[in-house]
Amino acid sequence: MVGDERSALGEYLRHHRSEMTPRNRPGASPLSHRRVPGLRRQELADVAGISVEYYTRLEQGRASRPSREILTALARAFRLSNAERDHLFRLADERPPQSRAPAAEIRPGLQQLLDSLDGTMPVTIHDGRLDMLAFNVAAADLFGPVFDDGPYGRNIVYQAFTSAGLREVLGNEGAEQLSRVSAAELRKALSLYPEDERLRSLFRELTTSSAEFGRHWERGEVGTWRSAMKLVNHPTRGLLAFDSEMLHDPENDHWVMLFTPRRA
Repeated sequence: MVGDERSALGEYLRHHRSEMTPRNRPGASPLSHRRVPGLRRQELADVAGISVEYYTRLEQGRASRPSREILTALARAFRLSNAERDHLFRLADERPPQSRAPAAEIRPGLQQLLDSLDGTMPVTIHDGRLDMLAFNVAAADLFGPVFDDGPYGRNIVYQAFTSAGLREVLGNEGAEQLSRVSAAELRKALSLYPEDERLRSLFRELTTSSAEFGRHWERGEVGTWRSAMKLVNHPTRGLLAFDSEMLHDPENDHWVMLFTPRRA
């Protein structure tokens, strides 16, 4: 770390320390009964499990490059979000740690969005594993046969290669498009979460049981298709056209897919 980087790291640590409240006074404000806001250095060092002398040198820009273990301890002590933790690592000239799995629960704001758009458009939410976490009533009405539970729940990749109702709902062209995208998404998911046994098991299962998956996997494609036009066969309303758009919540690695009806 050069001098400017050390200074930036120290400033970042001082800022977060000033925002913290002593844990034995959870109802107190950072300014309560103190001449300066936040925790003292000794208090923060105790929470992080490091020496106050070393922590002081970090804040003053006098310490050598901190280890990943020290950075992890500081992130935990400051209760940083994933984005804040990643910034801390970058300031220390370290690669941010790789998440082991996407968040299991949807943010309340996304759930509210899902529900509020029920009368307007179908909305689905899935995570970085391609597990379907939620969908509104409009989406259930549109994609009901595709959302059947299986050995891997409502995982989109698994459904793309095993769902009996897929081609009936999406047609041959739409089903082929979903299969291609799903294989590319699984490759990305495995690179993001290489130790995830659920994803590895899914890959082994599809490799063994689906020649179609093998064909798409051999393309070597990686990535996310953010926008697409989709045709959906509805059992009572006939052929419907939608413009789909995917929005990403990077903190939790959740994806929101909006299906806007196309005007005739």
